[in-house]
Amino acid sequence: MANAVAGAGTDWLPITAPGDTYVALIAAGRLEDPYAARNEAKAAWVRDREWWWHARITLPAPTIGEIVELVFDGLDTFADVYLDGAILGRSYNMFRSWRFDVTALSPGEHDLALCFHPSVDMVSGDPIPVWPTFTDRVTASRRTLMRKAQFGWGWDWGPDLPTVGIWGPVRLTQRSPTQIRSANFSTLAIEEDLARVEVHLDAQGDGELRVDLIDAAGTSVASGVRHGSGKLSFEVANPQLWWTADLGEQPLYTLIVRTADAPEFREQVGIRTIAIDQSPDPDEPGTTFFRFVLNGVPIFAKGANWVPASSFVGAIPDDAYRDLLTRAVDANMNMIRVWGGGIYEHDVFYDECDRLGLLVWQDFMFACAPYPEEKAFLDNIRAEAAEQVDRLRHRACLALWCGNNENQAIQFFVDYATEQTTPLGGLVIYDEVLPEVLATLDPHTPYWPSSPWGGPSPNSMRGGDVHNWTVWHGTPLVPDTDAVGDFESAPEGVAFTRYAEDMARFVSEFGLQGAPDIGTLRRWMAPEDLELGSAGFLERIKDKADKATAMMLPVTGMPQTLEQFVDFTMLAQAEGLKFGIEHYRRRKPHCSGALIWQHNDCWPCVSWSLIDYDGVAKSSWYATARAFSPVLASFRKEGDKVELWITNDTLAAVEDVARVALTRFHGGEVWHDSVAFDVPANAGVCIWRGRAEHANDCLLTVRSNAHVFPANRVLLAPIKDLELDPEPSLQVQRSSEDGILLLTIAADSYGLAVHLRSDDPAIRYDTNHFDLAAGEQCVVRVTRRDGGPVSPEAVEIRCFNMTLDK
Repeated sequence: MANAVAGAGTDWLPITAPGDTYVALIAAGRLEDPYAARNEAKAAWVRDREWWWHARITLPAPTIGEIVELVFDGLDTFADVYLDGAILGRSYNMFRSWRFDVTALSPGEHDLALCFHPSVDMVSGDPIPVWPTFTDRVTASRRTLMRKAQFGWGWDWGPDLPTVGIWGPVRLTQRSPTQIRSANFSTLAIEEDLARVEVHLDAQGDGELRVDLIDAAGTSVASGVRHGSGKLSFEVANPQLWWTADLGEQPLYTLIVRTADAPEFREQVGIRTIAIDQSPDPDEPGTTFFRFVLNGVPIFAKGANWVPASSFVGAIPDDAYRDLLTRAVDANMNMIRVWGGGIYEHDVFYDECDRLGLLVWQDFMFACAPYPEEKAFLDNIRAEAAEQVDRLRHRACLALWCGNNENQAIQFFVDYATEQTTPLGGLVIYDEVLPEVLATLDPHTPYWPSSPWGGPSPNSMRGGDVHNWTVWHGTPLVPDTDAVGDFESAPEGVAFTRYAEDMARFVSEFGLQGAPDIGTLRRWMAPEDLELGSAGFLERIKDKADKATAMMLPVTGMPQTLEQFVDFTMLAQAEGLKFGIEHYRRRKPHCSGALIWQHNDCWPCVSWSLIDYDGVAKSSWYATARAFSPVLASFRKEGDKVELWITNDTLAAVEDVARVALTRFHGGEVWHDSVAFDVPANAGVCIWRGRAEHANDCLLTVRSNAHVFPANRVLLAPIKDLELDPEPSLQVQRSSEDGILLLTIAADSYGLAVHLRSDDPAIRYDTNHFDLAAGEQCVVRVTRRDGGPVSPEAVEIRCFNMTLDK
């Protein structure tokens, strides 16, 4: 649908819907790109203006009894909708659709106009609940008083760019009085060669409804008829089960509902069961499991948290979703958490998760704040929740509905810091409103009141899920009921080695910051700001406390240049996530999930992401892909005592021989040991114990004879103290194969974090940021995202040794 937007009272500017006011202003030269240079603050005036979007639309001629509706799937946020100068209605929730009956209007062209009001002005007189430690952030935006994407007002990784405009599809619909509004598909049970499924129909009218379930070959595998709304139950013989990407295939069926006088209704669905096991853990008394059970199989959830792929949520191309989610699967992930401060994502997001085999932990859109409990606000939320549940409940990928992000946990820590107990504003939303909606519309998908939640207190290690921000933020651990210790910021208090203290059941947030690729910084920053400490560079770091120093100091030492900052933070982030993931996976089944904060970025910045805004994977993405491998070999080191564990997430036993070696950086082995192992399906086992003392000149490695797990290592001293050759000789052979650049890289002494990079962000590597031992070689396949050829000159190859100042 073509539209136009008014630019500060001047001529109309072209725009499309869905779209974004900021993007239109940038394209017209009326606004400097807020992502570029130091331009974020220059865009502040946009939020304070009234904006008009305008278009000419053509209304159809309805047949007898037909209803014509103008439907907006997303208006951001407070808008008056006019047709031919007469008001049709008003919107006041970004997360709801708005429908207007235009049946009585004459067919033909009409003038459509929308007036978007400054959001803060619409709630400026309302009281706002606050926390002492979050007062400035909340009151500055009054974000909790409006149903609008919370991150748009600024976060500790995102800019302050509250959007305005039409952010969802707009359409004219023609329907008969009989209407199929929605259908929910649920798998109730899976038995041998049989699945019991249920279809819940929501229809207007009591006409006959025919339901068919069609497999990928076009064959109807189940069908039935009923009159009006209600449930139909079926048995599907020899069902093709939907699995996560790591465990199987993702067959999708088509659910078709037909009636005599309405268009047929279609949805893609999958046959699978999902549940959460919270039974007592017999091996750790006083604790309970928190593990997702897919098709009867307890799984370890490996994944990351998702934030909106751009601050401009109405202008994210579908291809960006496909690329980012494909790369989640490429990193051996099986779950994505849609974080509660963003948006209920566009349909393409869930389409891709269904197709790729990614379970979705879906937050409702509440984050890091107390919320009002007035009746009008709760009624608005109830309508929002009902619509979003109705929209998403049939998805094969949907694993969990979650009430909010961190609200109960932050209240817990506020009470801990202030030594008083205060009721949480908005608790009725998570304890009453959302459970009531779900009980009616989606009773078969698990609901969780918050993240973190469970156990005797929020963030307790004894049950439920935990956000581990001891590492990085210095938040006290909660082993049981009470937090233990003080808020800490010293390097020893926030070191990633403290992940080893975490005995959580499921870790739904943990992470460390890493800089984006240096090329990404160069593309978006002013040249004069490309140095440490510049105002422009510091604007890219929204977490204002200098926690990167505490992260780098004990690991890499401190950088002297921006290029070193990129390398040092990337490597420290990668090493920290590797350490954490390996610890959590060794604890299987007592720990059953590790979701990294965060997968992606909404703008070019320094953040916790694995993939930067321009799509360049950081060192941490490659470290995560290896640490999330279906079969993992990892070392647990305490003092000079070392254990080697095999964690097997597959559904078959694995057996092989692991070769453990103490290897010198400059070549040769001190000793080696061969260990035969046979690890059952979906289990973890310690297969070897030994000793390795602190050493600067060697490291402990493990390799698989049959390549059933990726090679791994444990360093025996901090990276900054290692006796690495500062100028190792990397030999590179280049060749091409079917348009793919092949790079064969070898080293004559140990190369730590050998990495390939390019100023072209579309270039992809099948492996990167890896170690090379003396005499070892690695073949890297280099492609472009668009499938085009890669010039050998476009790729540079370095290793971390070259970055260190010796």
